[in-house]
Amino acid sequence: MDIERNKQVVREFYEEVFCKRDLSAVGRFMHDDYIQHNPDARQGRAGFVEFHEGFFAAVPDFSAAICRMVAEGDLVFVHSTVTGTHLGEGFLGHPPTGNAIRFDTVDMFRLRDGKLCEHWDVADTRALFTQVGALGS
Repeated sequence: MDIERNKQVVREFYEEVFCKRDLSAVGRFMHDDYIQHNPDARQGRAGFVEFHEGFFAAVPDFSAAICRMVAEGDLVFVHSTVTGTHLGEGFLGHPPTGNAIRFDTVDMFRLRDGKLCEHWDVADTRALFTQVGALGS
């Protein structure tokens, strides 16, 4: 298990998938049986792609900047700040607002054989939902 290699995989994943919004790159970074530990989350690599297709359509300039990264064993923890503009249809059932979005997330990835296999996260969804009009301010 190479902690520095695991961190590099996660860095490259963020750059390719979250900054360049290249969902065709997901297969290079993620196992087919990827597990998302959130209630009602879509599972597997296909579920990840499906969810992010919708998110990227609603926020076409979506980007996630890594603020901090820590790794231990087969786990990599990332604190990031997501930014973008709510321009597309269908996100949370709300029409586009044109509003800028900015919220923080903390993600924990488990890697197996150099690829992501599990994910846990905590996101500041209150900030996000408020910014897209899903909650009052």
